Amino acid sequence: MTDTAGKPVGPGAGASATGDGLVRRRRRWGRNSALGAAVLLVVAAGTGWAVYARLSANITADEAAAAELARYERERPTALVRDAQNILLIGSDTRAGDGNGKYGKDAGTERSDTTILLHLAADRHSATAVSLPRDLMVDIPACGQGDGRRSDPVFAMFNHAFQVGGSACTIRTVEKLTGIRIDHHMVLDFAGFKEMVDAVDGVEVCLKEPVDDKAAKLKLPAGKVRLDGEQALGFVRARKSLGNGSDTERMERQQRFLGSLVNKVRSSDVLLNPVKLYPVLDAATSSLTTDPELASLRGLYQLVRGLRDIPVARVQFLTVPRESYVYDANRDQLVEPEAEALFARLRADQPVVVTQENAQGIPGQDTGSGAADGPSPAPTFRGRTAAEQTCE
Repeated sequence: MTDTAGKPVGPGAGASATGDGLVRRRRRWGRNSALGAAVLLVVAAGTGWAVYARLSANITADEAAAAELARYERERPTALVRDAQNILLIGSDTRAGDGNGKYGKDAGTERSDTTILLHLAADRHSATAVSLPRDLMVDIPACGQGDGRRSDPVFAMFNHAFQVGGSACTIRTVEKLTGIRIDHHMVLDFAGFKEMVDAVDGVEVCLKEPVDDKAAKLKLPAGKVRLDGEQALGFVRARKSLGNGSDTERMERQQRFLGSLVNKVRSSDVLLNPVKLYPVLDAATSSLTTDPELASLRGLYQLVRGLRDIPVARVQFLTVPRESYVYDANRDQLVEPEAEALFARLRADQPVVVTQENAQGIPGQDTGSGAADGPSPAPTFRGRTAAEQTCE
């Protein structure tokens, strides 16, 4: 198969690296919609309904992606557990938009820089974030493009899906790969990431060695360091100057940073303090594209309120079990049956156990099939929890 080509058939299909297909809508609001955090924010900020309207209007509703997904509803997986949620988090490397141009030229070929599948347990007692390598070789279905054409199915690197068909194509690729129904998605660009970090007054990380990366404009001492938004962006995106230069090491660094961010938000009581929460929400929503259901302050609050009571020790990060692609050592492929064991547990909303010691996932016999002879030991996967982000 090739990794290019397209036939003139249908419309574009959602948030893309260059912003094609996006529809910005100001969400309607009224007296009855001012619930939860919205009410608290309005009172604390003292600016009346304008605060709620501003935050809701900041968010871009990904209507094109919703239309594309609806078109293929019959082929999408069925959600197996009520109230469990699966959210696809996409970090776009777009150079379009305010402040993003300095990270390189916009050649029209931007891809998803980072993709994380976030599973929220139905009881909201745990959360599992699974990194999907951008170099993973996968089957990408025919997808709508921003120019009105449709691409051909292709076997290619995972991040090609975002390049060719935006968020909808990425979602359909993930669902085809994992069998997991994606309930919501969020796309955040460089500017949004930086603003989020700055809104919480920086995030602390632990460095075993000093960092001097001219390309990322990053110069940091060893030990505990507080990163501002610009530094944090360089830290999570750098590949050649940090660690062994591999995408594996970069994903692990991203996971450690996200764990530190979770700790910062929880320790500062941001989720429970309207005064602290407002700038974080303002920063996050300003560069955020989501499915229409989340594209309002109320929609986001309903999602976030289920997260605030999860102990940091139950917030887990791991990378899908993978190995070098057999035909190209610079690409990845899934390790089976470990990968399917992980996907099966997420589909069935069963506990996922992570440990830093294991080199690969260790498959147990219980993969959600409900064997009649009783439960078997749960498989264990290499990863970490948010509580483990401390300096050694």
